[in-house]
Amino acid sequence: MNAISIPPRGSHRHRVTFFPTTTWFALILLLLGLLACCASARAAPAASAELIKRGEYVARLGDCVACHTSPNGAPMAGGLELKTPFGTIYSTNITPDAKTGLGSYSFAQFDRAMRKGVAADGHNLYPAMPYPSYAKITPDDMQALYAYLQRGVAPVAQQNRETDMKWPFSMRWGLSLWNAVFLDDAPFKPDSAKSAVWNRGSYLAQGLGHCGSCHTPRGVAFQEKTMGQDGSSGKHYLSGFTFDGWHAVNLRKLWTPADIVQLLKTGRNSFGTAAGSMTEVITHSTQYFTDGDLDALAHYLHSLPAKPGAPVSQIKPAPAVAASNDALYNTRGGLGYLQFCATCHRRDGRGVENIFPPLAQNDSVQSKDATTVIHIALTGWQSAVTQHSPRSFGMPSYDRLSDTELAEILTFVRGKWGNHGAPVTPAQIAKVRKELKLKAPDAGGFVTPRFAALSAEPNASQLIHGMQLMTETRARLPNNVGNDLNCSSCHLNGGTVANGSPFLGISAFFPSEAPRAGKVISLGERINGCFRRSMHGKPLPVDGPDLQAMVAYIDWMKGATQANDKVPGRGVAKIDRALLPDPVHGKKVYAEQCAVCHGANGDGIRGANGEVAFPPLWGDRSFNIGAGMARTYTAAGFVKANMVMGHGQKFPLGQGNLSDQDAVDVAEYFTHMPRPDFPDKVKDWPKGGKPTDARY
Repeated sequence: MNAISIPPRGSHRHRVTFFPTTTWFALILLLLGLLACCASARAAPAASAELIKRGEYVARLGDCVACHTSPNGAPMAGGLELKTPFGTIYSTNITPDAKTGLGSYSFAQFDRAMRKGVAADGHNLYPAMPYPSYAKITPDDMQALYAYLQRGVAPVAQQNRETDMKWPFSMRWGLSLWNAVFLDDAPFKPDSAKSAVWNRGSYLAQGLGHCGSCHTPRGVAFQEKTMGQDGSSGKHYLSGFTFDGWHAVNLRKLWTPADIVQLLKTGRNSFGTAAGSMTEVITHSTQYFTDGDLDALAHYLHSLPAKPGAPVSQIKPAPAVAASNDALYNTRGGLGYLQFCATCHRRDGRGVENIFPPLAQNDSVQSKDATTVIHIALTGWQSAVTQHSPRSFGMPSYDRLSDTELAEILTFVRGKWGNHGAPVTPAQIAKVRKELKLKAPDAGGFVTPRFAALSAEPNASQLIHGMQLMTETRARLPNNVGNDLNCSSCHLNGGTVANGSPFLGISAFFPSEAPRAGKVISLGERINGCFRRSMHGKPLPVDGPDLQAMVAYIDWMKGATQANDKVPGRGVAKIDRALLPDPVHGKKVYAEQCAVCHGANGDGIRGANGEVAFPPLWGDRSFNIGAGMARTYTAAGFVKANMVMGHGQKFPLGQGNLSDQDAVDVAEYFTHMPRPDFPDKVKDWPKGGKPTDARY
């Protein structure tokens, strides 16, 4: 489960939330919307290339593209649908098209719309277009922005869609009253008692960055509580706000300036990773800030005390505190975490650097308001794509887990590794689930066994020991594992993932004839075969407690399966063996898709605690040539179904996205790289039938 550092700024991008009030006047004042494009008939004056370039940067600072570009639409042409409880509004065309965009807006009309929320034809704009913040824009920046939108953006003739707001919210006259009460349209005024850097950061936060749109609490008329006063001294300014299923964190007591800069530039820092609409802010806006502006904004945010007049404090990561074995293995929340979260976030909650974020000491994870972490658990996550972090990583939605299961897991996460978050209840999960209007997902016929259910079995201690051996094989059986793999390297999540070599029902098929061995073998013998081949080690004693525990664990997943049954999701994906492998292309696929987790040289990568996070695919510490994974088409089937992991949002590991040909090509590439020999290979397939893709 991936966590986030700063939840989304600007829910107006996708969904606008209204807060009911008790008076007719307040209801009218709660309206939200976007800049409407109407026109008077004046052409824009000529603008220098330098001014247009400056305006492009101002548009980046204001993140104009995020709201005014629809999915797969032309930049700035509008059409983004914004659903509200009171109807639907659509972002408008702000390209310089004369009929449908801003092409016929004079500067005075543009300036009035940006500062006062009044369109060229005189109608009021809904304040979801954050003109109360844009009113702070300096005259020079406003001129530059106007020049860019008129001369630096390609005109697009795309008609604006009318809003579909329900009465009385369709009437705009109440917005004049709203503006009279709450709008301060004066440009930003520097504080002479502060440094130039501080003032620049204050300008960016209060004006173009409109940080308060999400991070400042709202009043009964949905106005920012500090609107119309000095935002830097108002006690509510940037103090956090919960809306639309997200909690925008308190920015007044944040990290070091360096941590803030890193988050805004790359989408991640040591405290977590951005998610939700904040990824859009970083993708389209903050990653392009100059270093000077990033430093100024970070300096300003860091200077804000938790409360006006209080000393500025600095959050420092507390020492990581390991979760006890009792918490991990003897609680339902710990077992659920091990199954669904630990692959990416590790048992110590510290994640994998630059790939999967830490949950330990993560501000959003342990926030007093758990809305954001619940939202992420239910809907998933995708990291920002930036110049500095060009690879996006994802997390699937876990909405198919019950409210109780998610509450158990999140309670575990919020209270371990030094985190101090309060427990999460099933009712809290249910509330956010309802707000998000989530539909029950299709499990596809594969029923995922739950580690948490092990604790209710009569032989729970034996089953949990078997699960531990499957998921932590190398650490728990160092005398039997000769490389850096675990059973779960091939049998994902302890053998509970469809098409990830799951253990569901397989004990029903043993004893069975094994063509490679040329005889009937037991389940224990099959497990020992993996120790000798995949883990390049030594077999376990047949009658020993470790092998018995592993057999018991697999047998627990048999359920009602009979020897002739067809088990959904068994094995790996099917690959067309008519596809001819291209190892040259496979090398390219590996570099682009696999190296980030398995290392440029195939030697795997390690987590923060030094343990192997993702295993080597070749070399002395990988599986030997006798392993099934050393065969091209077997490996391709596994890759097709389960890699790239953490790329998208497929349950439960965000896996997938390679084509069959890509899978075959990359499998041919890494299976034929150097790896340990298997001396007993001469005994394999004694009755014939050796696969054509065997390495020997």
